[in-house]
Amino acid sequence: MNKFEELFAAYPFTMSDEEVKNTVANLLQAHKAENNNRDVWEQCLNQIDLTTLNVDDTTEKVAKMAERVNNFSQRFPHLRNVAAICVYPALVKTVRENLTANIGIAAVAGGFPASQTFMEVKIAEAALAVKDGATEIDIVLPVGKFLEERYEEISDEISEIKAAIGKAHLKVILETGALQSAKNIYRASILAMASGADFIKTSTGKIAVNATPEASYVMCRAIRDWQKKTGEKVCFKPAGGVSTTEEAVEHYTIVKEVLGKDWLNNESFRFGASRLANNLLSSIEGEAVKYF
Repeated sequence: MNKFEELFAAYPFTMSDEEVKNTVANLLQAHKAENNNRDVWEQCLNQIDLTTLNVDDTTEKVAKMAERVNNFSQRFPHLRNVAAICVYPALVKTVRENLTANIGIAAVAGGFPASQTFMEVKIAEAALAVKDGATEIDIVLPVGKFLEERYEEISDEISEIKAAIGKAHLKVILETGALQSAKNIYRASILAMASGADFIKTSTGKIAVNATPEASYVMCRAIRDWQKKTGEKVCFKPAGGVSTTEEAVEHYTIVKEVLGKDWLNNESFRFGASRLANNLLSSIEGEAVKYF
């Protein structure tokens, strides 16, 4: 038995996809309504990585995004700001030069979104993003290698990127919609955490199936199991397709019920989103808001 077989044996996951689906449905039916309120909406807003990851992103567009974040507290003095701005690596410098609000600067890196490039390129890209000012790096676990059970290569890659970015937080995107089963999502979560991930994240938002309640549940189960055995607290980020207030409340409810109140803050729990911020603002303010 190699070290990865031993790792997975130490963290068994026996639920079928259908059992996960039913468990999540029952959990949301029991607890979602109690979390669908203004206090939770405000908390979810404060947990957003305000994101633009489009082929037509420009320095002007990103500078304006930073300006809106800077002015948020003036426009909405009764609310807490978003947690971070997330952009492509080449636009990190633009965020750094325009951002005055005290929030994080996140960059996708490592051959985002497919993770289909050379390890050396991934490491260099992540390190260069940090050099330009990124405080958080979001990389994609190489799904093809995972499906071929090339676990050591994946672990080495994550560990080397983690070492290259120094004090910056590392978020590992599992691309759960491509992992084919709840068991694979759980194992990918354990592998990422064992390799040094500070956060595990559902999705890139670039494929058909992104953050689902079922994927969030399985990943939160893995985080809980990891903490019980190691004492290490790993953080969680659902991203891709989380755009409505209702969807945010569903993921919030799952985190609250599986991981507990210690995760209900923007250091431990983020949303990767672009449209969600305005939808939450609209729910909070009771009228249509298009601020971001």
